[in-house]
Amino acid sequence: MADSNGIPANAPVSCPGPSASNAGKLEGCAGCPNQKLCSTGEFMSDVSPAEVKKQLVGVKNKILVLSGKGGVGKSTVTAEIARGLAKLDFSVGVLDIDVCGPSLSRIMGVNGETVHKSSSGWSPVYTLDDIAVMSIDFLLSSEEDAVIWRGAKKNGMIKEFLCSVDWGDLDCLIIDTPPGTSDEHLAIVSLFKQSKVNGAVLVTTPQEVSLSDVRKEISFCRKLKIPMIGLVENMSSYTCSKCQTKSQIFPATSGGGTALAASENIPLLCSLPLDPFVGRSGDNGLSVLSEAPAAKISAGYRSIVEQIIEFCNLK
Repeated sequence: MADSNGIPANAPVSCPGPSASNAGKLEGCAGCPNQKLCSTGEFMSDVSPAEVKKQLVGVKNKILVLSGKGGVGKSTVTAEIARGLAKLDFSVGVLDIDVCGPSLSRIMGVNGETVHKSSSGWSPVYTLDDIAVMSIDFLLSSEEDAVIWRGAKKNGMIKEFLCSVDWGDLDCLIIDTPPGTSDEHLAIVSLFKQSKVNGAVLVTTPQEVSLSDVRKEISFCRKLKIPMIGLVENMSSYTCSKCQTKSQIFPATSGGGTALAASENIPLLCSLPLDPFVGRSGDNGLSVLSEAPAAKISAGYRSIVEQIIEFCNLK
């Protein structure tokens, strides 16, 4: 049995990954521009930084969004930065390389969509505000499917995202990464060796357990010579909508993002409040910038976007 896309019903994902034993041999592989490379085992050695540069020749800026710790709102920050740029008429793409824990498709309101293949490669999924999105979520037969892959297989998937997706001309490609400094991060940086990463946005929450992890991200960026656009302190405080009492849900016992940015000599882009609307809007694929433009958090996101525009010299 196969679904309407020709993918076997018992296949966990429509793309098994280039290092799988059945790579390029499933029904769902038919029509993929990399089918021959995968089936012959040549894919992993075939992709080079030069080819990534050629494929992304129309992409002016590549921006990484990093966090040392999960649960700090990195994917939400990625989505709102993309939407903020799109509102200013910049062409934007979003790539989710969190292979084992993808969430951007839901946050961007395009979960359940599938990618289409043509002679020019995979076409990304477009949101209502014309943002190109690519995620492994679009290749899963079900949102509940677990992706249980080792490093080489995840790296192969990232290579496909960069070399098989027809991104076209973009002002910015924003790349949402998993927590930490692992295989996915090294893969993306090595593949961008010739086309370069223009900058990184680091996301943290105020408590020390998060700050200690983001320090590792700062070290990662410095060792690999990735320019840091700045630090976003997310969920910095909560203000009750009824009594207007301000509370620190994640106490900044060591000074929070402000102290970290000062000690590491990197810009603090913004301290964003904890706003329950963000969680509700993310679950429903809505943008806080559109749904609550007057909110304090929306003003914060607009400030972050303005600083990214200045850093990247976008016009």
